[in-house]
Amino acid sequence: MPEPPPPSLLKREGRDTIAYRAMAGASPGVMFCGGFMSDMTGTKATTLEAHCRSTGRAFVRFDYAGHGQSGGAFRDGTIGGWRDDALAVLDRVAMGPQILVGSCMGGWIVLLLAQARPERVAGLVGVAAAPDFTEDLIWTTLDDEGRRTLTETGEIVMPCDYGDDPYPITIGLIEEGRDHLLLGAPIALTRPIHLLQGMRDEDVPWRTALQIAEQVESERVTVELIKDGDHRLSRDEDLARLCAAVEGIARADAASNDGERG
Repeated sequence: MPEPPPPSLLKREGRDTIAYRAMAGASPGVMFCGGFMSDMTGTKATTLEAHCRSTGRAFVRFDYAGHGQSGGAFRDGTIGGWRDDALAVLDRVAMGPQILVGSCMGGWIVLLLAQARPERVAGLVGVAAAPDFTEDLIWTTLDDEGRRTLTETGEIVMPCDYGDDPYPITIGLIEEGRDHLLLGAPIALTRPIHLLQGMRDEDVPWRTALQIAEQVESERVTVELIKDGDHRLSRDEDLARLCAAVEGIARADAASNDGERG
């Protein structure tokens, strides 16, 4: 099987270059935002691309700075910086309204995108969405020694549960993340949202999906709990749920537009 062509590069003055792959097609398009330490070659991203190709829908996937084939170092990254990476892709690569799909950290990113560019959002799909994870799932779970080490040295190394190398957690990531916390107040999002969440997820508590549903202003919220689902939700049946969720948002957008024209 031939090697795929290299990704396109989004160059930004004074900022890291962002690698992306974009496919033209029908509107609304689908834009995938990956998770923490993930890249755009993951199963969910490539499955969604294949699905959009089969349905003729536009699709964009990309790597945050410090991830995959983009420039920069992972340890220099922050939630605000990765949000800005996604905003650059939304503003300069994706065309028209988008169904924003976010996995884990990407679920936080797409909520931030929806607040920054509400006019561009047809709807959101979250997969084990993890808003506020730097505070709720890292900082608050560290013991006193871990917090002291992080504060005094600026960095700790945490193991990865998925066979990958350990990764650094910086005090900058934690402190800057506090500027973007969402779950303590209503979230200004009125478009449809579909949350997929495994109940055997050992990284993101399944009740986080319910908290997101409570906080968003939208009345069109679906929470799909998968009792035997893990964090990755990458089994065939899970990927089918993901594609169905995207199509459900697309149908809701079409019905909304038909109603406006009527």
